Amino acid sequence: MQIFPKTLGSRPRLAVELRAEGVIAARAEDAAALLTAVSEAEFPSGALHVHLAAANVTDRDRVVAALRKTLDGVSNRTGGGDRNRAVTLIVPDATTRVLLLDFDSIPAKAAEAIAVVRFRLKKLLPFDSDQAALSYQIMSSEKNVVRVLVVAMPQPVLAEYEQVIAAAGYQPGAVLPSTLAALAALDEQQPAVLLVNASHGAITTAIVRSGVILLHRSLELAQESLDTEITSIEAQEIYGRVETSALEARVLASAEAEMRGREIAQAVSVASAYFEDTLAHSPEVIYSAGTLGAEALHRILEENGFEGAQVRELIGAEDFAAGASTANVARGWLAGVKGALKN
Repeated sequence: MQIFPKTLGSRPRLAVELRAEGVIAARAEDAAALLTAVSEAEFPSGALHVHLAAANVTDRDRVVAALRKTLDGVSNRTGGGDRNRAVTLIVPDATTRVLLLDFDSIPAKAAEAIAVVRFRLKKLLPFDSDQAALSYQIMSSEKNVVRVLVVAMPQPVLAEYEQVIAAAGYQPGAVLPSTLAALAALDEQQPAVLLVNASHGAITTAIVRSGVILLHRSLELAQESLDTEITSIEAQEIYGRVETSALEARVLASAEAEMRGREIAQAVSVASAYFEDTLAHSPEVIYSAGTLGAEALHRILEENGFEGAQVRELIGAEDFAAGASTANVARGWLAGVKGALKN
């Protein structure tokens, strides 16, 4: 599994990202990664259940159909060769574990380094490190301290995602977690940046400075677990006597949104505090990636008392080629495919 960058060679000119909400695919013609075509498709609720255990793909036919539709929509295949079918696959952060680990030293040979990293992970992962797909990259090296970015993914989960790509008629040429893919869209000469990658059920906050990742923190958000917390009687007391089932749905949706908003704001506050402690100043801009979008993220932060930083989309109009074939896709959702195509 390839995880970031440059020394790993050129990745395919097609990229596709899977999330619980759906799938998005894009094409770029060269390493500048100006997007020339974009396509997306939503999933029915529950078609993709994102977690670390197997059985992420719960409605295989619909997931494969969505993948085929989006990839065919951006592909310029003229033949059946593997080169025309290769894609970079971007998986949800919640299917992986991304860690920053410090070592006294790390072997120069990749095979030996992987063995050292794998041993270190034995007590850090909620799955068997010996059976995990594993990749690493050295972030910094100082006297007696080597900081290493490690990505681990359960092999059965990785196989699931690779299999649906193959069933759609394509071949995964590289695999990237969502936030690491989005971070690759940044200019490596850019000063320190706080990125928030948020969607319906998860949020990842990351800090990167001049291409070096300083923080990567993923959290699952509140799911549909509030149905035991608000009863029909409580709903009627709040809103008066109206049709109960519809009322409960509205109350639950509102409560879930409020709880998720608090969790998102708390995650951003923690990352911002780490940014200030590490870099001696607060972030002036928060870059948004993911399906939540910058506008919604700004509103959530404002409603929960977070102030002091502008919220911007990571992807802008300048990231599209002239005359690009694009769908009406939220800009934030394009961050991962944009970064995956930049190499």
